[in-house]
Amino acid sequence: MSTAALIAAASILLAPSATAATPSLPQAAPQSPPQSAAQVGPTIRDGVAFSRLTVRDGDQPAIEAGVWYPAEAATAPRPLIVVSHGNGGDFRSHRDTVQALAKAGFVVAALTHTGDNWRDQSRATDVVGRTRQPSVLIDHMLGQWEGRTGIDAERIGAFGFSAGGFTVLAAAGGNPDLTRMVDHCRANPGFYDCRLVGRYSETMNNSQGAPRLPHDARLKALVVAAPALGFTFTRAGLANVNQPVQLWQAGADQILPAPFYAEPVRDALPRPPEYKRIDGAGHFDFMPPCSPELAANAPMICAPTQASTAPRFMNA
Repeated sequence: MSTAALIAAASILLAPSATAATPSLPQAAPQSPPQSAAQVGPTIRDGVAFSRLTVRDGDQPAIEAGVWYPAEAATAPRPLIVVSHGNGGDFRSHRDTVQALAKAGFVVAALTHTGDNWRDQSRATDVVGRTRQPSVLIDHMLGQWEGRTGIDAERIGAFGFSAGGFTVLAAAGGNPDLTRMVDHCRANPGFYDCRLVGRYSETMNNSQGAPRLPHDARLKALVVAAPALGFTFTRAGLANVNQPVQLWQAGADQILPAPFYAEPVRDALPRPPEYKRIDGAGHFDFMPPCSPELAANAPMICAPTQASTAPRFMNA
């Protein structure tokens, strides 16, 4: 598997609209950061510019984010893709994919979810806050980021992995039935999601009381890999997710095993997704190859799978 497939999907789903000239994205050292965020960069490597942001989020903790985009000047607005990582990750979790997308002509903004990252798990089951945060990042990219005039606001998509897959489905209009967690976890108490909810039950209980999760109509296309909590989405719950969706499933997913996660999403979407099942692939094969340091500190993420003889999803 390769990033070429993901890039092709994003290119199709976010087909160009107007081609009128527009001011280019930032090419030199940034000006003083806007009031809503602190920015570091950009740095340029292999034709891709990167900036690190700290985006203010009202009375909530600031959101850490990274932005990748083509270093060359643009002659037309570029589409924007926002990236939502899985449980315990951060904005760098899919660095190979975001760099490849930037090389292909996209602006890519990835966030670190507040309270659900490798440093802080205190809000690991706060699905309401998680679903809201990509919209905060989009608001910043369109309203305050110094390269905002180079973004096509009509071509915004999202990529989500694992908990991020749930996040982008909900943000795009999905309404999960979180009460389904009760029967699911009673039958499968050893599943990763059930153990996580057991550790952080308070925020999940608060989420179950929410009438609806926040939605963002600006999302025009989705790429979803190994979505968490897929069984919480019914046909009625996904009735408003009419955007083009590319859905990936790891055939040997040991964290979110069949048939509880990708299959319910596939079957409930009103518009059949472009569905890709990779036999032999494990859950973490949707992430970049591990560095020696990560392999030493997170062996569960880096353990080889049946698909270890094939390239990981994020390899170019």
